[in-house]
This record gives sequence, structure tokens and C-alpha cells, in this order.
Amino acid sequence: MTDPRSQSSYQVRFDWGVEGADAVASDADVIVIVDVLSFCTAVDVAVAGGGSVELAAVEGEPDAAGAPGSDGARIAAALADHSGTVIAGSLRNATAVAQWILAHQDATGNRLAIAIIAAGDRRDHGTRVAVEDLLGAGAVIDALAAIGLDACSPEAAVASAAFASLRRATRHLVTASASGRELAEHGFADDIRLAAQTDVSTTVPVLREFAFRA
Repeated sequence: MTDPRSQSSYQVRFDWGVEGADAVASDADVIVIVDVLSFCTAVDVAVAGGGSVELAAVEGEPDAAGAPGSDGARIAAALADHSGTVIAGSLRNATAVAQWILAHQDATGNRLAIAIIAAGDRRDHGTRVAVEDLLGAGAVIDALAAIGLDACSPEAAVASAAFASLRRATRHLVTASASGRELAEHGFADDIRLAAQTDVSTTVPVLREFAFRA
């Protein structure tokens, strides 16, 4: 019997953290990791500038607020040997990611299974739902639906609806979120404003040989 938590009857799926990736991405052709504050945003900026981001260089390092290592990097490391394509997504490149996936589907001629994995924030007893990652994941799912990839699981549909209904307030919500306020207190207000920008990047960082590259 198929595990209902796998969302396998849907083309576009959504879940949280490494555990969520285990649940919904095992048979996915494309996995989009969303860690808005700040791993995937930093990856987008670095790759857009012509660089690459090695997983070994970021996994386990403290994040900007001095917390344990980046949740997005941890998910990427867990998926490094996955047979599907792993992408770093964010608010900044949501539409570019969706367009890349559609082009990839057209090139393969097959209906792709797509898993969107929001990083959230790790706690002692699990993963906290993070406002910024819900909005970032919703932005990617909304962009996929806009180009016709709209066979969404209920979980993905809710994330998409959250972004669509709050689109005009995204910048404020990211800045005012618990994660945003924590980073601001550590002097990273400029990074938060950068992360809260929507569809300003056409870069699609893809994980190849343990590094994100264009």
C-alpha cells in the first residue's frame, strides 16, 4: 500500500526538512530546496556572480545568527546522491526555477515528479515552520502552477495559496518574521532585505558533484 505521506499521486509535492524530503522526494525527478534565510539566497547570489557553492564548505558551519549549521545545506547534503536534480530555490528566483523545470520536462518528454522541500528551522524536537520558507516554497509552487504544472498535492496547494494571498506583503512578512528579527539583531538587516526580494534573479543553481553551479 502506498504511504499517503509520500504525496506520490501528485506531480508537485511539498514538505519540510530532511524528514520531509525522505517522505516526498524518494521518486522525485526534481527536488527544490527552499531556505530563504539564508542558505538558498546566498547560493543564488554566489552562483549569479559566476561562482559555485561547495557543500563541504557550508555544511555544519554556523549560520548568520550563530545557530547550528544551515538547514538548507543539511538537506542538500542528504540529497547529494539522489538520482534526481536538486535545485536551490528562493523568493529571488522562484519564476526562473519554475521555467527551468518546465524546460527540463519538455526536453525529457516525460512528466516530472517535483518535490519542494522547505528547510524551516531545526529545534531539539523537530523542525519549526518558518514563515520565510513557507512563502518561498509557495512562490515556487505558484510559479509552477502559472506555467501549467498545477497537479499539486493539498500540502503544495496550501503553500501556493499562502504566497499568492500574501504576495504584496512578502517583504514585510520576511523582515518581521522570527527568523528575520533574529538575524536583524545580529546585524544582518541588509541580507534580510536581499532575501525578501521576489523574482529578481534568473539564476537556477543546480547541485552537481557536491556543489551548486549554474
